[in-house]
Amino acid sequence: MTRLSTHDAIVIGAGPAGTSVALTLARRGWSVAIVEKSVFPRRKVCGEYISASNLALLDQLEIGEAWRAIAGPEIRRVGFFSGETCVEAPMPQARDGPQAKDGPRANDGRSANDGLGIKEGFGRALGRDVFDCLLLKTARSAGVEIFQPCRAVAIDPDGEAQLVRIQAGNETTILRAPVIVAAHGSWEPGPLPSQLGKTNCPSDLFGFKARFTGSSLAPDLMPLLVFPGGYGGMVSADHGRLSISCCIRRDMLARLRKHPRHQSHLSAAEAVSRHLMESCRGVRDALESAEADGPWLAAGPIRPGIRSCYERDIFRVGNAAGESHPVIAEGISMALQSGWLLACELSCAPDGRAGRETTGRRYEAAWKSLFSTRVYAAAALAGVALSPGSAALMAAIVRNFPQALTLGAQLSGKTKPVPGFV
Repeated sequence: MTRLSTHDAIVIGAGPAGTSVALTLARRGWSVAIVEKSVFPRRKVCGEYISASNLALLDQLEIGEAWRAIAGPEIRRVGFFSGETCVEAPMPQARDGPQAKDGPRANDGRSANDGLGIKEGFGRALGRDVFDCLLLKTARSAGVEIFQPCRAVAIDPDGEAQLVRIQAGNETTILRAPVIVAAHGSWEPGPLPSQLGKTNCPSDLFGFKARFTGSSLAPDLMPLLVFPGGYGGMVSADHGRLSISCCIRRDMLARLRKHPRHQSHLSAAEAVSRHLMESCRGVRDALESAEADGPWLAAGPIRPGIRSCYERDIFRVGNAAGESHPVIAEGISMALQSGWLLACELSCAPDGRAGRETTGRRYEAAWKSLFSTRVYAAAALAGVALSPGSAALMAAIVRNFPQALTLGAQLSGKTKPVPGFV
């Protein structure tokens, strides 16, 4: 038997982007449902760093206090590890600014940015297994209906609304709403019109991630790792865990697994781990006495680039809308902030499909204004990092000009306020 559930908005995906938009809309009186295919808590390939530009937004979502209580230490320095080079520089603080007097307004007349001010401070890291649960628990408390674990398998028009068919085992449920938000990421293909197809190119990037305890990395330091065929980062997160994540080209990964020094049964994760240790002295030093906290995770290929924010009557947030190369560690920030941007626009949107199209155009313009620079900057930096022989050039630059690391952190958006602030 199929049951029908009606809402004002349906969000597909319960990561930071999906819960950000769902939670904000629910607090403004919307009936919202979230569909999430995975069981929480879950470990996920992610850098796990949340920059200081999100501090006020976390408070607005009413999770700031809980986040501060469990997140890792403040990251006050940015570094560069490549070969034998280990360089560090100050991490820039988020800019402080007053609330805007203008901007999108919700149905109750409040400015979309009421109560949201940029606070000075530094970013911190929190494991996705903890952070996603915190966000989803808060969304449920705000009245969001959670369908988990359930997979969205189809979206069909139904007059001025749309029907989303979801499945949990052999049970099928139909959700109906005028607003559909795709927050399912971009790494996995699927049947929905908002999901991307498969790729298979030598230059495809795959993501890997692991955690360690007992690391000797300075707790306030987040280094960029550059090695042949890839790049990555390390950061101290919650519960004394070190999170290390990286991306590596498909062709380099295949070469590493066939290396004559390696046994034929070497897994992709083992090949990446060895490559990191052999290529970066800073990684070897940090992990010399550390112990693995669980297995390596893998995902991908990743899909950097800017996509349509509104297409086929579906709004997109997070990686579904666009993503930067992880080299700048802004994935969670872009997810949270894109969800907030969309919720602000939807809160004052006219009814009907024409109203949604207008809202989609406004949201896309706001998205590009906030994120396009960091997407392009990340692409440029990743292109240099992935070029043969570039590691030595980058190492020479940062050795002579360590302040380039601070500038790079600024260009990546770590101090850029949410729109509506001056």
